[in-house]
Amino acid sequence: MALTAASAALPGAADVVVVGGGVIGASIAFHLAEAGAGRVLLPERDRPGAGSSGKPIGGVRAQFSDPVNIRLGRRSLEAWRDFTRRPGAEIGLERAGYLFLLGDAEQVAVFERSIAVQRGLGVPSRLVTPLEAHGLCPFVDPGGIVAGAYSPGDGWALPGPAVTGYPAAARRYGATVRGGCPVTAIDTADGTVRAVRTPHGTVRTGTVICCAGAWSAAVGAMAGVSLPVTPLRRQVAFTGPLRPAPPRIPFTLDPDSTLYFHNDGADGLLLGMSDPRQEPGFGREFTREWLEPFRAAARRRAPALSGLPVTGGWAGLYEMTPDRNALIGEADGVSRFLYATGFSGHGFLQAPAVGETVRDLYLGTAPAVDVAPLSAARFGGQRSRPEAHVI
Repeated sequence: MALTAASAALPGAADVVVVGGGVIGASIAFHLAEAGAGRVLLPERDRPGAGSSGKPIGGVRAQFSDPVNIRLGRRSLEAWRDFTRRPGAEIGLERAGYLFLLGDAEQVAVFERSIAVQRGLGVPSRLVTPLEAHGLCPFVDPGGIVAGAYSPGDGWALPGPAVTGYPAAARRYGATVRGGCPVTAIDTADGTVRAVRTPHGTVRTGTVICCAGAWSAAVGAMAGVSLPVTPLRRQVAFTGPLRPAPPRIPFTLDPDSTLYFHNDGADGLLLGMSDPRQEPGFGREFTREWLEPFRAAARRRAPALSGLPVTGGWAGLYEMTPDRNALIGEADGVSRFLYATGFSGHGFLQAPAVGETVRDLYLGTAPAVDVAPLSAARFGGQRSRPEAHVI
């Protein structure tokens, strides 16, 4: 997508300013513009998708423990399947399923409860035996697990085309997209949003929607809104082409260690894990020290992975909240300051449903998914809402 140069004049006014051009902000801008919600401006500090949203492969699933997340995931899966038509881009959707590896009876009980909720909401997930898990993913050692949790409708896609496809469609509907245009201040008066300031000009507006990912706490603070979002570096590595080429496998995850792996879209594998030693921060350089705990975890669950070569990788920022659930809603103390952030690793997969949900919140209509439990106010009231199936 060709962006309008950052040096070009910004509009003097907008009905709504969506701060942040990752997949969440891009989806919201598209859904607003498509609905004819007025003058929509999407400023991005770098370029759309330059952060974690634009990384090579993103999982899409509806296997969660929280009914809100299940509903958002299921609606988003439907939208990802239709993405080539609306908004119109090829995202390489691969529906190979998600497979969670369960190491003990306690984990099985947790997933049994989640599967009952998922199936009640139309998600075809199920428990599988260790041998069935091995059949789905031959890298799995069936002797190292007691069961698996599998849903065939899940999978992965290419975030890059999605993050560029949404803004391109938004612009066709009249939205303005600006790269290289960070929001540096938000003016409020009498508890109401008045304007946003950027290095390229001030834009009068009555509505701001914060979708700034790992930078959301700072954006919220500009308007006097508390958004408890912490940045945390996460890394993945690529094996490069393997011989023989690996079979087509599900997106396979070990909840115990957070190890995960899947096909890389070519003839290799993508390998990932959350390094328990990683400190919060904005660093995004790729390093290899996390491969040590990855290989140790692989020896327990998928021994053949522990010795595979690594040709390179990338790092991105998870936007973490205290209970690993998203923040979606409208601020209590500042009228028309909305937010959708803190997705803790599942922003890409929920982006389509979040886009339509925030559109409805802006328009004052009831969204298809009730996201009231995801309000940032839940932390002030000590009403955290933990999600069990976060990697």
